[in-house]
Amino acid sequence: MMDSLLAFFTVFTQPNLLLLVGIGTFAGVYIGAIPGLSVTMAVSILISFTFSWDVYPAISLMIGIYMGGVYGGARTAILLNIPGAPSAIATAMDGYPLAQRGEAGTAIGITTVMSFFGGFIGIAVLAVAAPFVSDFALKFQPRDYMLLAVLGILLVGSLSTGSLAKGIFAGAFGIAVGTVGMDPLTFTERFTFDIPLMRSGISFIAVMIGMFGVSEALLQLHHIGLPAIRQKITRIVPSWGTLRKHLPLSLQTSAIGVMIGALPGTGGDIAALMAYDHAKRVTKNPERPFGKGAIEGLVAPETANNAAVGGAFIPMMTLGIPGDAVTAIMIGALFIHGLNPGPMLMIDKPDMFWFIVGALVMANFFMLLFGLTGIRLFVKIVEMPRAVLIPLILLLSIVGAYAVNNSITDVYWMLGFGFFGYFMRHYGYPLGPVILGVILSRLLDDNWRRAIISEREDLGRFSWGILSSPLSLTLFVAVVLIFVSQTPVWSRAKSVLGRRQGQ
Repeated sequence: MMDSLLAFFTVFTQPNLLLLVGIGTFAGVYIGAIPGLSVTMAVSILISFTFSWDVYPAISLMIGIYMGGVYGGARTAILLNIPGAPSAIATAMDGYPLAQRGEAGTAIGITTVMSFFGGFIGIAVLAVAAPFVSDFALKFQPRDYMLLAVLGILLVGSLSTGSLAKGIFAGAFGIAVGTVGMDPLTFTERFTFDIPLMRSGISFIAVMIGMFGVSEALLQLHHIGLPAIRQKITRIVPSWGTLRKHLPLSLQTSAIGVMIGALPGTGGDIAALMAYDHAKRVTKNPERPFGKGAIEGLVAPETANNAAVGGAFIPMMTLGIPGDAVTAIMIGALFIHGLNPGPMLMIDKPDMFWFIVGALVMANFFMLLFGLTGIRLFVKIVEMPRAVLIPLILLLSIVGAYAVNNSITDVYWMLGFGFFGYFMRHYGYPLGPVILGVILSRLLDDNWRRAIISEREDLGRFSWGILSSPLSLTLFVAVVLIFVSQTPVWSRAKSVLGRRQGQ
């Protein structure tokens, strides 16, 4: 026990480790804020630089970049409506309207504090309940991942501020885009039309940057003569009353983030979108409507995607199974340094587990520090004249799309989806469901086929497997209830019931 405590406090007491966590977090915040420069890319590059380092300094730097990068995507999502990472898509829905009202400082302050809170909850669950959560995550079978993907796709109702039909069209279009390329199970071509460049598929980062970044630049052309929006930077740190009001929601969405983060192959982007949907369902009377600057629309996704960081470490540390792409790279880093992540690591090297927990705690505090500083300077971006801002958005979009695979083809895709996104926004089609469809298409497609193959392609056995498993049945019932709740029949039934109760 004493060794574990010493390992936990190592990062706090050794200045070199403290410095590396701080540098990593600072770099992660700004890497995450630049569209296309993903945390996964940064951590993978670090492996080659830290190959000859000791394990503690190498892991300290990687954890700092991971924690800072997950938060950093919210900056450009709020200021420019360009999510720096997929997990910031939901944040842009209410963060950017707040920036358009001159309240970018308020929005960034809330997202920073709530990201810190969510990160702390995720780390606490990792430290206290890692074996129990990992045991629960292991119970998920392919059919459960498929139902989880269906549940996510049904979020189109929450992401569609107008017509549900338009939201369903946008989501279906996103799923179709996500299936383009080589089939990962059979290695046959799908929707490539015999064009070699399409065999590698369409990068969802290019789709996301085009849909949000380029389309925003094109829309701003309509208002190029208007003066820039002046930001009111009066109070950055949210008041205690605001935090106390949103504490129940932040606890609920942090729990969502931890559980989704602990499921291998999911991650903070799905957690954030599910948390946003949950917030819309449980918030009865928001001060502003969702999609128009609701504070709850910032609280939910930011607590969830940062709580998912601690969740992603749970299967990595206890089972040797990565929770997301970054923890997959960290498993490789641990192997390089002679460690074997999994159950035996917890027995043979418990000090490594507690060191990682301590590094996550320190990175979370650095994220709060760096997140709350420099905001006045950062929001000057929004106050630029549109004649300067529009080229800046386009430049960031081009650099971001190219940086993913160093491919000019991704830039062409980004520009094409940018024009398409412009017309979608012009005619009232939501963009969020398109990105959601692209992200979830692989999870849905792969796990549907794994599930049906495991049941020997027998739909009867597949259906019985859902009904006979408590976990599968719970997810299936949730899918049915969410689907029914988005139909006109449900709305009419609620109105009729409300009138009867009123009488």
